[in-house]
Amino acid sequence: MREIVLDTETTGFDPLSGHRMVEIGCVELFNHLPTGEVFHRYLNPERDMPDEAFKVHGLSQQFLSDKPVFAEVVADFLEFIGDSVLVIHNAEFDMRFINAELARLGFQTLPMSRSIDTVAMARKRFPGAQANLDALCRRFEIDNTHRTHHGALLDAELLAEVYLQLIGGRQPGFELGLAKSGGPAANAKGIERVARPPRPHAPTEAEATAHAGFVAKLKNAVWLRE
Repeated sequence: MREIVLDTETTGFDPLSGHRMVEIGCVELFNHLPTGEVFHRYLNPERDMPDEAFKVHGLSQQFLSDKPVFAEVVADFLEFIGDSVLVIHNAEFDMRFINAELARLGFQTLPMSRSIDTVAMARKRFPGAQANLDALCRRFEIDNTHRTHHGALLDAELLAEVYLQLIGGRQPGFELGLAKSGGPAANAKGIERVARPPRPHAPTEAEATAHAGFVAKLKNAVWLRE
């Protein structure tokens, strides 16, 4: 099962107000584990960088000025994600920006049904607790000390670890887990076992006759030795 953990950085909160993506990072998972394959691009937003956004991710207008625009990377991006499920922290935010960029270029937008929102997962599992990425890293003892700013690829890599913990840790789907939740392993003790009579192993008269005829044809057969 292939999944893509995805994160973006932007110039603001609303693409309808003219805000754009400035970074996109993706991490490939196969059967919930990172494969080492990633997609990462900085993007020229073709506009200024508000101070509030710069304080979050540290990407300046000058740094981004020579980076490609989204139109130059969209084909590679779509090829990388393919038709895989997208794992996103606060999926509505990132999907809104991605779809705004896709629509601007005339591409088909991505349905929200393709995404898994890890914020919703965390809030369901830990009601009332903080559900931001830093808080979840602390909860699951994931080292994020190198996260001085938000960064799309770094955050996607951290989110991949958080997601693994949210779905059950390093052994998702194993029978050991089923034993705790009332699955097949837990019910094994209740299975009725039917006792069967022992199978006879003595040869029949016909089998003994056939065997004697076979042995008689052998030279120095072990069955005839004393």
